[in-house]
Amino acid sequence: MNEKYMMQHTVEREVSCRGIGLHSGAKIVMKLRPAPPNFGVRFRRMDLGHHPAVVAHAHYVVNTSLATSIGANGATVSTIEHLMAALYVSSVDNVLIELDGPEVPIFDGSAAPLLEILREAGVKEQNVRRECMVITRPVLLREGEAFVKATPADHFQVRYTIDFPHPLVGKQTLLWSFNETTFGREIARARTFGFLKDVERMQSHGLAQGGSLANAVVFDDFGILNQGGFRYIDECVRHKILDFMGDLALAGKPMIGRFEVHKAGHALHTAFIKRLVSLPGHHSFSTPAYMPASFFPFTNPPPLCGPNPAFS
Repeated sequence: MNEKYMMQHTVEREVSCRGIGLHSGAKIVMKLRPAPPNFGVRFRRMDLGHHPAVVAHAHYVVNTSLATSIGANGATVSTIEHLMAALYVSSVDNVLIELDGPEVPIFDGSAAPLLEILREAGVKEQNVRRECMVITRPVLLREGEAFVKATPADHFQVRYTIDFPHPLVGKQTLLWSFNETTFGREIARARTFGFLKDVERMQSHGLAQGGSLANAVVFDDFGILNQGGFRYIDECVRHKILDFMGDLALAGKPMIGRFEVHKAGHALHTAFIKRLVSLPGHHSFSTPAYMPASFFPFTNPPPLCGPNPAFS
């Protein structure tokens, strides 16, 4: 029994960091501030005159073409998925995120620097119980060969399959479950990835202006361009699980269930979440008497090797 996982959490102290926006190329300062219970995760655009805020929820998703973007009150915030995943697995329910630009910094293309930022901020228990979304009946959303499916389970688990026609990627499947160290060790360091021809096309259209080998795994037709190679032999599917975790967090509540994802992306992830939260009878809300450690395992992430680009 882990009673601390029953309660809501916020960051213990304000923390500030800076980095490059993947698509804008802008230098962006990001601040995480403590927030009261039931506040949720909200982004505030400090570079806009009236400092509009956007709630991090699937209802506010406005674009999923290259990343997950949310928008409201005349503002958009892009590339939120890695930060949302880090908050989700670190048990942070309530936080105000201030940005002086249009997107969350990409850092090294993974969630590892974001876990270090949360370590710096600390995680503080609040005096309000956490409410969870429990899958009670199967939910399926399919688009061609791609699909996302949720089924009832007594813990969180995801099975993800990708299939890209590249000799170093191909078909990869990973079944992954929480425990106290798996996210930091097995998922967090997996970087975003892309193909050189696609990156060149995006940059010619004014996109991916901050993209480089420092924050993405890039493939040409036959190999990988990054000098250090992979961090994991199946880094690509691990990163897709990271993206899915970040998009799943847009349900606004912790999830209990088993998820199977096949050849999906941000668009299908977020469409599935919108469907799930709107379907009556397929999920229930529960404030359990206790929460198993395997559900919210990651309040004390292990140190990462090397400098954190967020604080450099």
